[in-house]
Amino acid sequence: MATRSTPDDHERAAAGQDFDENHMNDRASEYGTRMAEEGPNVLFEELENLMPEAWRDQIRAYPVAAMLLGLGIGVWLGMKKSDEIISAGSSLVSAAAMANVGQVMDRFKQ
Repeated sequence: MATRSTPDDHERAAAGQDFDENHMNDRASEYGTRMAEEGPNVLFEELENLMPEAWRDQIRAYPVAAMLLGLGIGVWLGMKKSDEIISAGSSLVSAAAMANVGQVMDRFKQ
């Protein structure tokens, strides 16, 4: 949302420049909190929600083939993109941790 009122606010919103900047940080903080409380099943649930229903039906029908395909993709990604994946994962975890630390510090300030 725009924090100031200017004559071109409607143009900024139409161009996609008027958005909530903290949305991604809030989601990362939420995932970090849920992972701390519930464990890695949160990640699997989110991945399942991202898949279309047709893919879910195929995975239910052919679980061994789906597992082998996932293993193959995981090995390929690990060999080709391991540094990027590790840095992205550590960035997500540190962003969630810092968001939680910020919330705790805000509570102690008041």
